Amino acid sequence: MAVTVNEVLTRGKISCMTDRIEVQRTIAAPAGDIFAVLCDPRGHVAIDSTGMLQEAEGEPVKAAGDKFVVHMDREALNDFPEMGKYHVTVTIRDFERDRLISWTINGQVRPQVGHFYGYRLDPTDDGQATIVTSFYDWSDIDPKYRKGGHFPIVSENALRATLGILERTVRRGYPRGAS
Repeated sequence: MAVTVNEVLTRGKISCMTDRIEVQRTIAAPAGDIFAVLCDPRGHVAIDSTGMLQEAEGEPVKAAGDKFVVHMDREALNDFPEMGKYHVTVTIRDFERDRLISWTINGQVRPQVGHFYGYRLDPTDDGQATIVTSFYDWSDIDPKYRKGGHFPIVSENALRATLGILERTVRRGYPRGAS
């Protein structure tokens, strides 16, 4: 039986609102193990499916407002290869241990873009698996960037692929501080 896009959207598997993408994957690991990767700046590099994140500096985050630096290479997306290598400061917006983490990115552009990314973790009843929702929201980007029509920068497929890499990384036993 064929499934319509609306049926998939209403089941909560994918959300493709105009200015937000959400994808889910159930990972056979406790939420705490997954959250440890997401709190480690090098964990972001380890699970990135886009190839943009090259290296990170900073301590694992513990609260909203914490920051770390990520060295980027936009050539990986081939959308603005002239940007080359640059760095951004990641600032944690939401932090709820083992449940929610989101962040915004501050770079060298002015005004700041205003998009944010994050993960919501919902442990299964037995605690042996976690439903992980990855989200990317550009609903509040500065109008200057909205006019350019370049959003979303990261595709639904890239978010989905990152969840696959996250699962593999957690399953193999992510070493803290590895990149």
